[in-house]
Amino acid sequence: MSEKALVRGRWAALGLALTLACSGCMGAGEGRTTEGAEPSTTAPAASSAPETASTSEAPEPTPEPTPGRGPDCPTDRCFSFMASGDLLVHPQLWEQATADAQQTGKGSLDFEPLLSGQRPYIQASDLAMCHMETPVAAPEGPFSGYPQFNVPPQILDAAKAVGYDACTTASNHTIDAGTEGLVRTLDTLDRLELPHTGSYRTEEESRELMILETPAAKVAVIEATYGLNGLIAEFPWQVDMLDSATMIAKAERARAEGADVVIAAIHAGDEYASLPNQQQIDLAHALADSGAVDFIYGHHTHSVLPIEYYNDTWIVYGLGNGVTELSPVYDVNNEGLTIRAQFAADESGEWTVSDLAWVPSVIVRDPYRWCSLAPDREPGSCSTPEHEEAVKARTLATVDAFGASDDGAHQWLVSEEE
Repeated sequence: MSEKALVRGRWAALGLALTLACSGCMGAGEGRTTEGAEPSTTAPAASSAPETASTSEAPEPTPEPTPGRGPDCPTDRCFSFMASGDLLVHPQLWEQATADAQQTGKGSLDFEPLLSGQRPYIQASDLAMCHMETPVAAPEGPFSGYPQFNVPPQILDAAKAVGYDACTTASNHTIDAGTEGLVRTLDTLDRLELPHTGSYRTEEESRELMILETPAAKVAVIEATYGLNGLIAEFPWQVDMLDSATMIAKAERARAEGADVVIAAIHAGDEYASLPNQQQIDLAHALADSGAVDFIYGHHTHSVLPIEYYNDTWIVYGLGNGVTELSPVYDVNNEGLTIRAQFAADESGEWTVSDLAWVPSVIVRDPYRWCSLAPDREPGSCSTPEHEEAVKARTLATVDAFGASDDGAHQWLVSEEE
């Protein structure tokens, strides 16, 4: 048995012990009194019927199968987790949203057409996680782009509209607009009922964990960033910073609080690179070795990075950009990766990734749109066939640099699941 399985086995044993210890606990509502009522002091009446030994034990209840969305579940319980690249909004994109709003009639800015291509992949997943790279401004601005962003909050309305369930918020741009921008971003997410983690309004909030529920499992997501572009947060607890011991402790606490699966997101790396840097590798491997984290993925480099299967743990080092302006200098800036991990529980209750699928994407303009380059898409539906083939070849070579295909990762054909 691997060290990872042993660590997870200890958590399962702890849960079983707690369950057994509480087997005689009162049921819901027992022993409680309503306001102003006196608790009963009358002893229960003795039964006149003689006690008889049970001739057979009651059968264990059979839980309802929860196969989740995605490929066929290999066990009785599965769920799937989807994540995409950075939501990185530049002036060109809010100009596009202005033009789109004039066509759709949805307010002054409508980013939903920009993101709508992601909807089939989100709908084919149980949990869909976005990454909000920057703070948001007030709905009418003023807005600002690079180097210190303060972007239209309508991008988050669009993320909600296409189906995202939650967002991570720790990045090197998190405090570009100071505490005011950080708070405004989290308030916007709360208005949209999108859970979030990575940055916080209060110290008390910074101690809370984001644990999301699916029909099959409770899923914790933790996230942290390598830095803040030289800026200093007003309070040290405002943004989660990368530290393996801190992240492992948070993952272990999430399990103690009931999480079945823990997913970690790492915001780090060298911009426009095709390989992870040593910080990314060391941190991802430390998280995997801890046994407390089940799946790891990353943002920040604005480029697709390899997928690695290390110590029974999948690591997706970089998802590239979800949405961004088109760079005339770095082709990789215009490309992204959307991934879906299916998790399955075995008879002992241990969860493992049973399927890992990925789809390459590209940003196109006139109009600006996110566009899938999956093999089941018609060639030329995003760009010229030649450009699409170049992007797909570059993405495949990068994703496979550490042998991901040999280990079972594969391209995502959402049409085969309809």
